[in-house]
Amino acid sequence: MAVLLTVALVSVAQGAERSRARTASAEEGGGPRPGGHWVGTWTSMPQLTEPDNMPPPPYTQDGTVFADSTLRQTVHLSVGGRRLRLRFSNAFGGAPLPLSRVSVALPEGGRAGVSAIEPGTSRTVTFDGRAATTVPMGALMVSDPLDFRLPPGANLTVTVYLATGQQSTAITSHPGSRTASHMLRGDHVDATDLKGAASVEHWYFLSGVEVWSPARARATAVLGDSLTDGRGSTSNHNDRWTDRLMARLRADHRTADTAVLNQAAGGNRILQDGLGPNGLARLDRDILAQSGVTSLVVFEGINDIGTAPATPGAQRDVADRLISAYGQIVVRAHAQGIRVYGATLTPFGGNTPYDDAAGHREATRQRINDWIRTSGRFDAVVDLDRATRNTAEPSRLRPDLDTGDHLHLNPEGYRVIADAFPLRLFLNRPLPRDFGHH
Repeated sequence: MAVLLTVALVSVAQGAERSRARTASAEEGGGPRPGGHWVGTWTSMPQLTEPDNMPPPPYTQDGTVFADSTLRQTVHLSVGGRRLRLRFSNAFGGAPLPLSRVSVALPEGGRAGVSAIEPGTSRTVTFDGRAATTVPMGALMVSDPLDFRLPPGANLTVTVYLATGQQSTAITSHPGSRTASHMLRGDHVDATDLKGAASVEHWYFLSGVEVWSPARARATAVLGDSLTDGRGSTSNHNDRWTDRLMARLRADHRTADTAVLNQAAGGNRILQDGLGPNGLARLDRDILAQSGVTSLVVFEGINDIGTAPATPGAQRDVADRLISAYGQIVVRAHAQGIRVYGATLTPFGGNTPYDDAAGHREATRQRINDWIRTSGRFDAVVDLDRATRNTAEPSRLRPDLDTGDHLHLNPEGYRVIADAFPLRLFLNRPLPRDFGHH
């Protein structure tokens, strides 16, 4: 017993010494400072890669993807920081994902979608102190924290080398990047430029970037479809409505510490799987599990309405189910202390195939929007329908905001959407004492 007591006392003393050392390191600037926390500054919604969105040959071969290949991608951050860590997703991979080497750098000229980096800015990313890691099937891997200064609104380059590649053609990606990614055979992680690289507008494997931020920093996440993913925006210009909202938040000192996490995908639906899992199924992974989220914008449902049959019964059913689903999202987010803002659905009159001559789908959109405005279930409502509709023909978009398909918006339309959000929604406010009770 005396020996056991001595061992226990030594163990406690050693633990206390390690704790004091960590505290001293933090106070001297060698680590995160007290009162800080991790906040997501960029995300992409993981989904199973469709055949048309796979890497081009030779980066996709029979049963293998990215063997002996370097992949370089740029992402647009919202809030900045002095330390970062990366998230790699193998949520839909058909085999483990082996990452041989990873680095981060500043892109040449600070631009999105370029294959070159600023000389001298590249830093090695590690996982548990090692350069390589393997992400199990269905899993997520978070890198070690890395000292790397990032200004707000910066673009970041992430370069990955896969020696053996992923031994499956079921891989995780985000096809709607609207940003060029570059790939080249061999290990070129340290190269300043990937000369001769192939280029595609998809992101692969990378699903998030986090920064160590002061306690006041927070993130708002967006659950959405192609209107949030940015169809109709300009490639490599980061002019989706979420990007424009980021810029508005940064320009106001009261909201400058608010990140915007775009968790949307083209074709996504709330109720049924399609292009990516349905909104209810992915809520935990894409929203609730993100670091630092204090508010959620729900701007989704058009694809549910547009893909349901244009009959009174089918449209009545999809409206009932959407209303129930919105309520479920609010309940689950409130349980995590997250405010939920409902965005009304924008017009799609004249769109093929969503608009129907009898107006059944338009009637459903109006019913859903009336419920969003008046139900009281959301913590706030942002009326994007009112901001974007043609006042002379309210079932249609304003002509100057329309890409031409009468559903998606152009960059000016995305500016109008971003401007419709009151900045007061993103102030750092305490939750009411009875938050989530109802």
